[in-house]
Amino acid sequence: MKARRWPAATLSRRALLLGGLCACCLRAAGRPAIAQPQASALSAVAPGIFVRRGLDEDASAANDNGIANVAVIIGGEAVAVMDPGGSRRDGERLRAAIGQVTKLPIRYILLSHVHPDHVLGACAFAQDSAQIVAHARLPRALALRGEYYRTRLAALLGSERAGEIVQPTLLVEDHLALDLGGRKLRITAHGPAHSDCDISAFDDSTRTLLAGDLLFVNRVPSLDGSCKGWLRELAALRASGAVRAVPGHGPAVVDWPVGAADLERYLGTLLRETRAAFASGSSINAAIHSVGQGERERWKLFDDYHAHNVTQAYKEVEWE
Repeated sequence: MKARRWPAATLSRRALLLGGLCACCLRAAGRPAIAQPQASALSAVAPGIFVRRGLDEDASAANDNGIANVAVIIGGEAVAVMDPGGSRRDGERLRAAIGQVTKLPIRYILLSHVHPDHVLGACAFAQDSAQIVAHARLPRALALRGEYYRTRLAALLGSERAGEIVQPTLLVEDHLALDLGGRKLRITAHGPAHSDCDISAFDDSTRTLLAGDLLFVNRVPSLDGSCKGWLRELAALRASGAVRAVPGHGPAVVDWPVGAADLERYLGTLLRETRAAFASGSSINAAIHSVGQGERERWKLFDDYHAHNVTQAYKEVEWE
């Protein structure tokens, strides 16, 4: 296979989510960044819950890594933010947008997992003195990858726009309840799934699941944890009592649990066909070109992430 050349205009989330494990770092030649405006507008998806819809593209100087969905939950006394944006500049715009819908203090910043499009905006909220809530495994993940994420994004945006890593101050081992004043969020620390440090949040008052990257809709998922574990965690979330969910990537809100059907099908296909490829003696390279190809037309950015997903799944089934 010929090596691909990479322009310096965009930064692939695939490379960033892998930390230093992959040398590929930029969008493939011939694939310009999608022309979408920078966005920080918040839209209501349930009473007291607003979402900034992320862009379906990789990080670029034009979008400041604002590619993940962000949820804002407003209680009677305080506010929680589920993922604070993908850079300082993105976080600053988000904070300003929050100020347009509420003057209540931001008490909690929830980091759904380690990937840069979900954590690097936290520095923009320093003046709020909020608790930074995360999975108990997130500090180790940040120690391994955080500086790599920051330096790669700084090379694209500049150090000031990119921001810096903020460490969590409130760690979740299993479950945690947060009180926003007449409104409770139930936080769950998950086993390895999309990553090895995923959390989700459930709003009791509206039965809304804030899924982070445990839920991808329309945009192809990226596997950085365990395919089998991800399917288990999705099955457990089906019993959460939620009627709607906010994905980490995709529409601002979807019905639950039907909104997870495409993701479950994709992950099930990935696992089943990878097992079959391994059993038949196919190499990883051969599996990349055969496994899951029936999913190609169903997902945005399929060619950017699917090969990596097959590689991850292959490594997992090798040890079954």
